[in-house]
Amino acid sequence: MPDQDQLHAMRHSCAHILATAVQRLWPEARFGVGPVVENGFYYDIDLGTDKISEEDFGRIETEMQAIVKDNQTFERFEMPIDEAISWATEANQPYKAELLNDLKRAGTTVAKDLNADELGTIATGDAQVENVSFYKNGAFTDLCRGPHVESTGKVGAFKLQRVGGVYWRGKDSNPQMQRVYGVAFATPKELRQYLDILEEARKRDHRKLGQELDLFVFSEMVGSGLPMFTPRGTVIREELAAFSNSLRQRYGFEKVWTPNITKIELYETSGHWAKFKDELFLVTSQETSDKMVMKPMNCPHHTRIYNSQPRSYRDMPVRYLETTTDYRDEKSGELGGLNRVRALTQDDSHVFCRPDQLEAEIDNLLAAANDLYATVDMQLRVRLSYRDDTDAYLGSAELWASAQDQLKTAVIKNGLNYFEQAGEAAFYGPKIDFMVTDAIGREFQVATVQLDFVQPERFSLDYTAEDGSRQTPVMIHCALLGSIERFMSVYIEHTAGKFPVWTAPEQVRIITLNQEDETVNFANDVWQQAKNMGVRATVDNAGESVGKRIRAAELYKIPYTIVLGQKEIEGGQVTPRIRKDLSVNDEVVALPITNFLQTVLAESLTRTLKSAL
Repeated sequence: MPDQDQLHAMRHSCAHILATAVQRLWPEARFGVGPVVENGFYYDIDLGTDKISEEDFGRIETEMQAIVKDNQTFERFEMPIDEAISWATEANQPYKAELLNDLKRAGTTVAKDLNADELGTIATGDAQVENVSFYKNGAFTDLCRGPHVESTGKVGAFKLQRVGGVYWRGKDSNPQMQRVYGVAFATPKELRQYLDILEEARKRDHRKLGQELDLFVFSEMVGSGLPMFTPRGTVIREELAAFSNSLRQRYGFEKVWTPNITKIELYETSGHWAKFKDELFLVTSQETSDKMVMKPMNCPHHTRIYNSQPRSYRDMPVRYLETTTDYRDEKSGELGGLNRVRALTQDDSHVFCRPDQLEAEIDNLLAAANDLYATVDMQLRVRLSYRDDTDAYLGSAELWASAQDQLKTAVIKNGLNYFEQAGEAAFYGPKIDFMVTDAIGREFQVATVQLDFVQPERFSLDYTAEDGSRQTPVMIHCALLGSIERFMSVYIEHTAGKFPVWTAPEQVRIITLNQEDETVNFANDVWQQAKNMGVRATVDNAGESVGKRIRAAELYKIPYTIVLGQKEIEGGQVTPRIRKDLSVNDEVVALPITNFLQTVLAESLTRTLKSAL
């Protein structure tokens, strides 16, 4: 089996084979960049007035397979930068020429901002680029740093997946290109397994299930990236948020509330304005000249509550929680269902503590996260997100080193599966990012615990120590779910819409065997009993057949369905139909209606994943 470096080379080579095939079919094609991405590759292509569609994938793949069969050698060679610019101009490759001219002007520093896989520099440091590298296979030549496999016959198995529009280098003032995506694996078996996962993922797509199960809607009149939740979807949101709140309150967190708009000054002090001002919604007042923004995060507000009164070492730790909606002006092209939105609700919390309390507070938050993700049946590991060597972070190197060591110690102490990654930290401190694996093996970053030695200093937070001195507290940021909207996108797909009883919008569907008054009145009495107990139930006494109504309940993936007729009226017992994934017994026996509803309620309160019946 190839290692990751070899697999990277195979996927990179597939990108070149794609470009070779496109150039054969559209000789006037102009190419941008074609890097490796997770599980595959893409290439940005400009065909002028012509366009590639998914209907073209068959003939492109046929051409790619012919190139593989030819087993063309990937030949690397170098060219002086000026000669390379001339090559790009003569070959009518303006995007390559732009990259080369940027390299010539700025040296290798600019290479990091362009595309490492596609830039052919061999210079080092900040020295002027003298030569660039190219790779040639057959009649196709491309500016590229590599690496590649030895020949086109050694790229494994691949398949084109989709095509979308992108702006050159991500700027909407630049020309629009087409980005053709493909996936690639070492063997056909691995490719088939991955495609099977993709097919299952399409069935579980939260946007599709959200519509089918009536969970959330979007409206152009409201705006892109601004979801609205139906009564059914709101149940899920509130159940998840309430569970997160209860876990944090168990460890002494108290609820606070902050407004949705604030003066820019708050974020200038915190450092967020300098880093993220282009991502904020600006607010104009008709009464004041204050410059305002919609709240994009909550931590600066919580520092103001902390600082509203003197603090002693005896008061520490101070713990706040707030489940609140924040607003970020995300780019339109990056919005997608609930996964990325402009109105995101965070189950946010902040701890202000003494340094000697740090370990215990982190332990509490790790325990809460473990509890939450075990309850939603998701496998958990953590990423220790550190700073890199750039100047994108606030605070001294010594503070960062100390914070990173403390997080790693806490994770090891708690026996968590972890990995480390530089460059993923917040600008004010390192993080423990919680990564969950869903039912079909995909990994997502959800919750986070972040240390912050910077904002307490910027906001002049302090407390009186035991010796009477003024000390700066440590700040811990934590969100167990993260963005509730994003978590719901993961959770809907993880469960495939088959929610356990505690998050199911409708826990019991009551179906009448007929429309006679006695039966309908009895069903309504059962519904009222369920409601009084706190069980979510509905009555279906429509004139359609019982079988059709049972099927409707199954399509809504309702955990329990009961059919009420004369037998149930006289005996006071029901034999519930249990959703297959919840059932643990081969046969369900009849039981008194009250006992049935009490069992459903107990399953909801204990957040069990299986039926007790």
